[in-house]
Amino acid sequence: MLLLIGLLIGLILGLTGAGGSVFAVPLLLLLGGLSMSDATGISLGAVAATTLYASMRNYFSRAAPNVLWKPGLILAISGALTAPLGKWLGMHVNELWLISGFCLLAAVIAIRMWFGAQHNPDSTKIVRAGNFSNTPTPEHLCNLNPTGQFELRPRCVSGLFIGGLVVGVLSGLFGVGGGFLIVPLLLALSAVTMAQAVSTSLFIIALISSSGFISHLLMSTTPHWSWLLFVAAGGVMGMMIGQAVSHKVANVLLQKLFAVSLLVVTTITLARQL
Repeated sequence: MLLLIGLLIGLILGLTGAGGSVFAVPLLLLLGGLSMSDATGISLGAVAATTLYASMRNYFSRAAPNVLWKPGLILAISGALTAPLGKWLGMHVNELWLISGFCLLAAVIAIRMWFGAQHNPDSTKIVRAGNFSNTPTPEHLCNLNPTGQFELRPRCVSGLFIGGLVVGVLSGLFGVGGGFLIVPLLLALSAVTMAQAVSTSLFIIALISSSGFISHLLMSTTPHWSWLLFVAAGGVMGMMIGQAVSHKVANVLLQKLFAVSLLVVTTITLARQL
């Protein structure tokens, strides 16, 4: 069962451009019978392992030029700083309130996925398990100097830094990767393609989730190592499957199906708590 949960997490994470990791927590709550605190910790560990694998795969498959390293590192480092804070907050909030907040966040993400597929169908074909090596890059990212290097100007850097802080808190608090904020933030603050934003989000999620998971290990008395190993292994397998089929199945219908499934799963999760 744990391997299956991981497989579903990896597959959904790979076949969505943003917001796929939010499936992890409700699946662990419903199918694994874990507490919210343990579910968020294992979710962070599984998402970290899956996105680390996908990031390395992109790096060695010539997709690295599409990764926006400088803005990505600003987001990743600031998020990694606040992920432990989010985890700490999660351990001191009533579980019902925490699950209710998670379900509200998941509903917002699901609605955004649905309308994103409705109004921008081409974006549904750009997923984390896709191949970014042949994707053209735009000429500007916030501001570039004449030599083509990214300029660390205050407005752009502060936007990325604040965005990273928020992503980190939400990641640690709810056990999500943060792609639902990272991708739109990169698109809003810079003239980048959807493919660049999605490919960059992989290593940002990997670093932030790793920070949140390490804080879970330090703060929790029940790290559930065996659970993590099975879920993480399933997650990597799911991402591998996603790589093999993403170019055939990633479309508007699949994105809408994910959105509806997320709403159903979170509704069941909340109903069980109430």
